Amino acid sequence: MTTAHIMFGGNIGDVDKTFRDAEEFLSRNGVVFEKRSRIGSSAPVDCVPGTPDFKDQAFVISWNRSAEELLELLQHTEKLFGRPENHRSDMSRTLDCDIIFFGNEVINTPRLTIPHPRMHQRMFVLELMVETAPDFIHPVLNKSVKELFDALY
Repeated sequence: MTTAHIMFGGNIGDVDKTFRDAEEFLSRNGVVFEKRSRIGSSAPVDCVPGTPDFKDQAFVISWNRSAEELLELLQHTEKLFGRPENHRSDMSRTLDCDIIFFGNEVINTPRLTIPHPRMHQRMFVLELMVETAPDFIHPVLNKSVKELFDALY
């Protein structure tokens, strides 16, 4: 089993319910949820003007397959919960699922970049990850989640 860190985000519909339902769906499909943060609220980043605030939640999970298979499952989950297939990243959404870390792996393929390339610049990610994994060391930056958070705060 690999320990991974994922984030949910969304700003359309009953986001809290969507997060609970998505967690339940993922649990039935091999994801073991170890820790979860509170659901936070944040202003949109790099979105079209007038985009409503997002809700976000961080999770520590266990997964016994590859990072690519986790990505496939998360993308399937997004579609299942109403995210259109051709959806720009600057638009509102019912559910966004991101892999932040996958163990200590560094992956850079056309489909997948781990660690998430902007996580260390996003307060809404770090603020919630401090609740779930403050001591986890970023495998490229060699700083803990808490140190990255403190650097932005």
